[in-house]
Amino acid sequence: MSLAFRSEIEITVWLAGCSIVDVAILPRSRPAVMRLFAGKPASSVLSVLPRLFSLCAVAQQVAYLSAVEAARGEDAAAETVQRRVTAVVAERLTELVRGLFVRQLAFDGTGAEAVRALMHAATVLGGVASEGAREGAMREAVSQIKSAVTALGTTRETQCPEPGRAPAAAHLARFNAQALSLPAIEQSFLSVADDPDVIARLLTEGASFSGAPELHGRIPETGVWARRGGREQILALDAGPAERLKARLAEVARLLAWLDDAERDLEDGVIASYSLGNQRGAAAVECARGRLYHAIELDDEDRIVRFQLLAPTEWNFHARGPLVQSLKGSRLAAGPRGQDAVRTFVGSFDPCVSFNLNFHEAGRA
Repeated sequence: MSLAFRSEIEITVWLAGCSIVDVAILPRSRPAVMRLFAGKPASSVLSVLPRLFSLCAVAQQVAYLSAVEAARGEDAAAETVQRRVTAVVAERLTELVRGLFVRQLAFDGTGAEAVRALMHAATVLGGVASEGAREGAMREAVSQIKSAVTALGTTRETQCPEPGRAPAAAHLARFNAQALSLPAIEQSFLSVADDPDVIARLLTEGASFSGAPELHGRIPETGVWARRGGREQILALDAGPAERLKARLAEVARLLAWLDDAERDLEDGVIASYSLGNQRGAAAVECARGRLYHAIELDDEDRIVRFQLLAPTEWNFHARGPLVQSLKGSRLAAGPRGQDAVRTFVGSFDPCVSFNLNFHEAGRA
């Protein structure tokens, strides 16, 4: 997430034959925002955030602005909120496109040209989103992204790329149940209803909570799969890498449709702000990787007394979190095919930093 604090997440998968018996996660380092910003004027921080957070910079700025306004007891105008929602959605689309078509879906020469066009349009859209509303430029970028994803066979809000529209369908076919078979587990998803509890814990416990968050024993998942769960209610309890990649492709189509018609439904709480009294405020923003939280307290001179943030990665890559619980007890195909399926499954949780995945036989150092 950060150039200055960027580090890998270390993930070790312990195998007994073709079964995963344990998963260990060594988390990334995180920027100590409280130490960085304590005593600073609230207005001085906004321009620093994009330099600290190279991914989801718009969401970080919107969360910060919304939390500061709530602490001051201010209400943003409806048109300002709508503009921010549009910028967050555009950035979410850009991040999903980059994550999918650069890091995860491997294309041969038949898709390379479409991918290049897609990334160019996504870069343009990301620039437009970060600069503010330029409706004509945004619509043109959205149109170009639509054309590119159509060429790749992922045009609709369904989970399945169009049959015969390689290369997306061909790539997904690699990840069937024989490559990675996961146990059926009960799933828990972070939602707007959790905001008050999360924010209260952030303000009282600070970095000890944001580094390893949990809610009364729950460590819910956040992100694309959680958003889909909020819409559909019933999800496969043993969904593997193919199903999760299809959900991300479907979200790309969903966000493109929304940017074409902002009257369409989107999930609740894309931006939610909370005025907590005593010059304290908080905000939650539903960004590409899930729910991002900022909580802040100001003094009488509008300087920062307390500032905490919680990124989606800390839920999904918690040492006892959704990824670990999903993988433990899985069976994978022998050799590179099974390991590639695990790597794709881990990548579908979309961490905001890179990850290093290691496989070891149980009982061996």
